[in-house]
Amino acid sequence: MANVSIIGAGKMGQAIASVATRGGHTVELLGKDEPATGDLVVLAVPHSAMPDLLQQRSQSLRGKVVVDISNPVNFETFDSLTVASDSSATAEIAAALPDSHVLKAFNTTFAATLAAGTVGPNTTTVLIAGDNNDAKSLLADVVTAGGLHAVDVGPLRRARELEALGFLQIALAGSERISWTGGFAVVS
Repeated sequence: MANVSIIGAGKMGQAIASVATRGGHTVELLGKDEPATGDLVVLAVPHSAMPDLLQQRSQSLRGKVVVDISNPVNFETFDSLTVASDSSATAEIAAALPDSHVLKAFNTTFAATLAAGTVGPNTTTVLIAGDNNDAKSLLADVVTAGGLHAVDVGPLRRARELEALGFLQIALAGSERISWTGGFAVVS
């Protein structure tokens, strides 16, 4: 079983904690200043909070699997991402944490679909991007033990596409074209 630390106790942090707990994993929900003791650390904070978090915690995250769930959306206009078109928020995090195994996941799901385990009639799917296969396997095991599907979408450079998909889903929900309790489903 994995020891999962989730930095951020908002809706997404709580939903991810419920998935990990359902799977029998040890979970700690942490505030801003509490130390992360898990081997798997989920950064469940807004993209705008990342620079301070990374500066404060970079040393303590060395050697750990670090999961970025953020969507770098311009929340003032809801019309664009706030990172360069040839990069991603996750690439920026990976550059700041060269001694960690950084993954992108959970950003294409809403908290409600994680907690419920379904998107409509379909099992919720968590898309995972990263360069370390063992790290991706660890996260996939946590996700599947919690009753969800996990799909490895490839290397960390796929984070850009995941962030674009997350942005589209947020924009659709923000304009009330889809529900915040719905979203995209992956059917295989």
